[in-house]
Amino acid sequence: MKRITNVIFLALFSTQLWQCSAPEKTTIVASPDGRVSIQFDLSEKGEPMYSVYYEAQPVIKPSKMKFELLHQPALGEGFEIENAQQSSVSEQWEMPWGEQRVIENKYNQLVVTLVEKNDPKRSWVIHFKAYDDGIGFRYEFPKQNGVDSLFITEERTEFNLTADHTAYWQPGDWDIYEHLYRTTKVSEIDALQYRNHPDLAQTYIPENAVNTPVTMKADEGLYLSFHEANLTDYAGMTLKVNTADLALVSNLVGSERTPYKVKRALPFETPWRSIQISKTAGGLIDSKLIVNLNEPNKLGDIPWFQPMKYVGIWWEMHLGLSTWDYEGSQSMSTFAEGGKTGAGIHGATTENAKRYIDFAAANGIKGLLVEGWYTGWDHWIGFEDREGVFDFVTEYPDYDIAEVVRYGKEKGVELIMHHETSAAPRTYEQQLDTAYNLMQGLGIHSVKTGYVGKIIPKGEYHHGQWMVNHYRKVLMHAAENQVAVNAHEPIKDTGIRRTYPNAIAREGLRGQEWNAWASDGGNPPEHLSIVAFTRMLSGPIDFTPGVFELTLKSKPNNQVNTTLAHQLALYVVIYSPIQMACDLPQNYERHPAFQFIRDVGVNWEQTITLDGEPGDFVTIAREERETGNWFVGSITDENERDITIHFDFLPQGKVFDAKIYKDGANANYQTNPADYEIESASIKKGDVKTYRLAPGGGIAISLLSQ
Repeated sequence: MKRITNVIFLALFSTQLWQCSAPEKTTIVASPDGRVSIQFDLSEKGEPMYSVYYEAQPVIKPSKMKFELLHQPALGEGFEIENAQQSSVSEQWEMPWGEQRVIENKYNQLVVTLVEKNDPKRSWVIHFKAYDDGIGFRYEFPKQNGVDSLFITEERTEFNLTADHTAYWQPGDWDIYEHLYRTTKVSEIDALQYRNHPDLAQTYIPENAVNTPVTMKADEGLYLSFHEANLTDYAGMTLKVNTADLALVSNLVGSERTPYKVKRALPFETPWRSIQISKTAGGLIDSKLIVNLNEPNKLGDIPWFQPMKYVGIWWEMHLGLSTWDYEGSQSMSTFAEGGKTGAGIHGATTENAKRYIDFAAANGIKGLLVEGWYTGWDHWIGFEDREGVFDFVTEYPDYDIAEVVRYGKEKGVELIMHHETSAAPRTYEQQLDTAYNLMQGLGIHSVKTGYVGKIIPKGEYHHGQWMVNHYRKVLMHAAENQVAVNAHEPIKDTGIRRTYPNAIAREGLRGQEWNAWASDGGNPPEHLSIVAFTRMLSGPIDFTPGVFELTLKSKPNNQVNTTLAHQLALYVVIYSPIQMACDLPQNYERHPAFQFIRDVGVNWEQTITLDGEPGDFVTIAREERETGNWFVGSITDENERDITIHFDFLPQGKVFDAKIYKDGANANYQTNPADYEIESASIKKGDVKTYRLAPGGGIAISLLSQ
């Protein structure tokens, strides 16, 4: 594989800078193509406000910006513009890994400095960036006379909508992102009805608010997605919904241990508030706004991480066939299933790990995840007294980690470490050195972290500033030890992978495991056709696709609500540089459809969203780096539909050997999910093909260069 060096500027970097000699109350900046524009105003009271337009039509009506502070008057009115500067940037940079190798970062910027008219004449700065695919803005707080820190009790950034859009949303939970997405009008959003979900180990929904990304469709067909970028040393942002006025306002995740939500020493900058804007739903997926709003790569080349597919001792626990704990006592699987697991059936044994390694090696799969290998799972009862339970270095008696690593290296399969912190981050931080020293000594370069349960200390939440800083501390410690992090129960992805490319993936959604034990019947067929236009806009997802035994024989009350072809298509539709073949090896062996998982790439030269509609269907094509092979995936909701694929994205003059894995004539996610067909064809640029997707179905196409 060609190695990617540090951030490379491949095109002209140009900057134009000027300062308004006599700043007016209104200042405008437009995107390079002129379609997107931001207007900044001061009200008669000196209140900062912004508006957003697309093709001269309002997208966001005048919206105020305000901060409420502890021990100080609020920042929100009485300001005048001291100066306003504009600049233009055009550059390209390379992703070490990602959906697309070369990223264009082109925008026009407006920087407005505000000063209070009256004492104490505090100042703050607002940075606006206008891109062709949306906008971003952030706040800068410079040094102030007599003040060294700010204690923010609330940020009140408004997003005043122009109409009652259709929204694809999940509740603004301070502790977890594992709610289903809902589809309603903005005026019908009611997050409070989803409090106290019976299957969640942690949840807290204090307001009628939504988590981000939240995506909307206007009646005239314009698509919007609201999120944030570069969430650093700050509280995560939810958006409180005013259903009567059709307005959103930032509502930061707080803490019960402090009277403020954010504490920062001056000077500092907040995360970017972002709005992606597109005339097509697919344009949201193709947008690179979130990563572009982050700082350039600070790690440089990271040859110790390679995108890969992996298998794992994981799904068998969710199926109740083995346990995380050594003695078979109560464990995480007890919580998931509401009862005790089978005694003595420990999953993480040396023998079992070698079985998975043999399967992976035989099928060109490069990684193995092993959960439940270290002591402590036997004492993790009721999710209460979890401080100091896990130590991350001491194996159970039936697992020899050094031998598993040795055997894996012999077979060309690397071990992925697992650290379930049980939401006790102080314990984890105390053990970072010993845990990562073990990995370094064994040559392990990736870890899956977990944070199941209520945060200890009590009163902190997964998405507050205290935990945001913990997640970053772990990421930086991992980088120092050449380890890539796949975080579960994480803080939201905000594009930090550009700056720290060892942030390879995270969960942050209702994953595959919900199909094995959720009391509500698991994920509905529409789930991932919404996720592609919401959660996936923020970054890579460790969804763990690839279930072939969809009726879940060991769980008669549960099943996976997709067809087999849908599961294959997820390897293209849901992006991650690490993709799990999550099912049991015996369900893959001698199965013809497994060839697609062997073939499909995980690292992409380019990605093109061909078509889609949130909650209905999505079709994506991706070109693999270095090989020139293409892969196409399409999934649908509970409705049968025909999709037409125009293969215009293929290079001119090349013919590809296509293998088409499609729903069989009788396929249906409820009654016959395993019905599929494999068709061979030669496909070239300009060809047009129409395929039927069954209810809950999909199609996966490999296009291999001849």
